[in-house]
This record gives sequence, structure tokens and C-alpha cells, in this order.
Amino acid sequence: MARAKSEERRGEIVRAAVEVIAERGYRGASLGSVAERVGLTQQGLLHYFPTKEALLVAVLEERDRWDTGGGSRASAGSWRLDLLASLVEYNAMRPGIVQTFSALLGESVTDGHPARAFFTERYAQVREEMAAVLRAEFGERLPSGLTPEQAAPLLTAVMDGLQYQWLLAPESVDMPAAFRSFLTLLRGPGA
Repeated sequence: MARAKSEERRGEIVRAAVEVIAERGYRGASLGSVAERVGLTQQGLLHYFPTKEALLVAVLEERDRWDTGGGSRASAGSWRLDLLASLVEYNAMRPGIVQTFSALLGESVTDGHPARAFFTERYAQVREEMAAVLRAEFGERLPSGLTPEQAAPLLTAVMDGLQYQWLLAPESVDMPAAFRSFLTLLRGPGA
């Protein structure tokens, strides 16, 4: 019972951290502001997350769990292009999560950022997963002649780049429709 309560409290703290990071960015977010949102003192929050970096990693891991339906990162064989389109549609319904992820991603490119290693490892894995998705769909060559490994970083860049454009101008950028248009480009003429 105590463990379940502790996990529930950790979840509340992570959700509050997502909100605070979305509003202020990682560097502007403080443990005190997260603690205040959940009715704890900063010392009380440190009982659940001993450092700001530990809380950041929990936020990033939780975001990935949301994207994969509650599990860890999806296995490469579990995604298909149509499921990626569904993920883009799902992301369009949760701007706060997308904003938090995008803010952290942008900040993580700076030297010494605590999320840099997380994102570096994550993107290596995502590129492998996207290559597997493309291989399952097209075999060893896409209609354009690119290999799945050549196209995987492009697919990943389109997904994340559309998120930034959509966050900046949601009334002008229909993220799901734009991604479906990209899939049409991938599939080539007559698809």
C-alpha cells in the first residue's frame, strides 16, 4: 500500500514537472516550483527525486512510456508507417507534452545539459527503429532509391520538425496532415 502511494505521488510530481518545464524550460524550472504545484516542500520533493536531473530523467522516461502505450520504447518490429501517423495525430492532442519534449530537446544540445546523453542515446535508437519500419514497408530500397538507413534520419527529422512548426503556429500547420503528405512522398508515385 505504501509503495503504491509512493508511486502515485511520484507520478503527480512528474506530471507537475512536465507542466513547469513546458512553461519555463528545464533551466528555468526549479524543484521548488514543482514541489509547490504538488503541495510539498522542496525537501519533501527530494525524498522522491534526490536531484533535479533525476526528475528530468523521470519526465523523459514517462513521455516515452506515453508514446509507447505504457511500455518501454517500442520494439522496432512493432511500428508501421500508419502507426507513426497515428502517433503524430495523438501528439496533436497533447500540446503540453510535445512542448515539454521540444523544449528539453532544444536545450539538450548545449554542452553539459543533463538530458544530452538521454537524447543522444534515444535518437540512435529511434533511427534504428525507423530504419526497421522503413525496411518492413519497402524492403532494402525505398521507391526513391534510398536505403532505410539513409531515410531513417529524415523520417525522424520530419516528425520532430513538424512538432516545432505546429507548436509555433498551430493554426497554420496541420501536423497530422503534413505527416501524411510526407508518407505520400516516401511511398512514391502511384502509392
